[in-house]
Amino acid sequence: MINMVVELISVGTEILMGNIINTNAAYLSGRLADQGMSVYFQDVVGDNEERLTETLSLALSRSDIVILSGGLGPTPDDLTKEVAAKTAGVNLYMDEACKSAIGDYFNKIGRTPTDNNWKQALMPEGGVVLPNHNGTAPGCIIKTEDGKHIILLPGPPEELKPMFEESVVPYLNELKSGVILSKTVKLCGIGESSAAQMIADLIDNQSNPTIATYAKTGEVHIRISAKADSQSEAKKLLKPMVKDVKERFAANIYTTEDDVTLEKAVVDLLVANDLTVGTVESCTGGLLAGRLINVPGVSDVFKSGIVTYSNKSKRRLVGVKKATLDKYGAVSAETAKEMARGLAALGKADVAVAVTGIAGPDGGTTEKPVGLVYIACDVCGKTRVRECHFTGNRQKIRDNSVVAALNLMRECILEYFSEKTFGKQQDNK
Repeated sequence: MINMVVELISVGTEILMGNIINTNAAYLSGRLADQGMSVYFQDVVGDNEERLTETLSLALSRSDIVILSGGLGPTPDDLTKEVAAKTAGVNLYMDEACKSAIGDYFNKIGRTPTDNNWKQALMPEGGVVLPNHNGTAPGCIIKTEDGKHIILLPGPPEELKPMFEESVVPYLNELKSGVILSKTVKLCGIGESSAAQMIADLIDNQSNPTIATYAKTGEVHIRISAKADSQSEAKKLLKPMVKDVKERFAANIYTTEDDVTLEKAVVDLLVANDLTVGTVESCTGGLLAGRLINVPGVSDVFKSGIVTYSNKSKRRLVGVKKATLDKYGAVSAETAKEMARGLAALGKADVAVAVTGIAGPDGGTTEKPVGLVYIACDVCGKTRVRECHFTGNRQKIRDNSVVAALNLMRECILEYFSEKTFGKQQDNK
């Protein structure tokens, strides 16, 4: 069964009320697509037994696998497990291994479990228990008499994601006949519509492999997936299309690895070339430094991150000239360049990146509208400045500015070493 239909049910009144964002559904949909499974329906239902029963029954009538997240806690309104067991026609029993694991968890954090915590150790008869190494609520898989699969996962993402990867993915792989292999080509510095246009012929004529574009903040991901009887056959099917896509987007590709982010790709470049980096930010207020610092191992290359939000701080902290600010303004190519060069001199960083712009919603003019951002990158004394125009709210403009800054860093580092290599080649002639 290569193309199994999956339905997601997110349980929790807090989701319906808008108190939390349903990130679990987005994560599960993406991972299921990676597994070659089709998610045709997503449902959100509150902590209500009658409505949850109705939703689960409908899902089982039209889908092969139903994954429920949330509602596995210790309180009376946590009803997911009870409803799933009743719908499947099985009873709950006290699983001693689960009870012991819950007890161990509380001992580890130095707390005493209350009586209602043991409710989480009740498991559906005949079900497959999914251990929770990050919380107290174990998950479970129930196979119904008619061959459907009910998968119960905890609601907290930090518990759901590891459980899905450790226990559910292997289970799903056993259900599939054949192999589905995917490769993601990650791009920056290009919009989704432009990227889609460049592969329109591949999209229009796709069969196996399939190809699709996905817009991310400041990025575009192209996912290519192949179905075959074996992994080696799937790789053979993928190879020519991946090669074609790489040739079309060579300058915009920063990785083809699923676990590599743009900031990691940049940090890897810095580490590989033995370069240090520093940031000086105005409108992004430290977001760029934060993205870089999220990467493990960045401490080997990251020198400093400075926020110069006011004109006074631009002058005092990184030496932007008063004359430059008076003549061109804080949001200008000239100011961005002096910010980057000033940081490079001050922090002795090989790569210095500066961001200054108008994030809004106020502060824009006809000459300098909201969304105007200048980014400068100095690599070993060579400086480039890029003018960007972003749309959207304040947060979107700031987020896009960070991605643009990371991309400019990547381009400048590659360009610097490309020119350096070319120069050496010329000298040797």
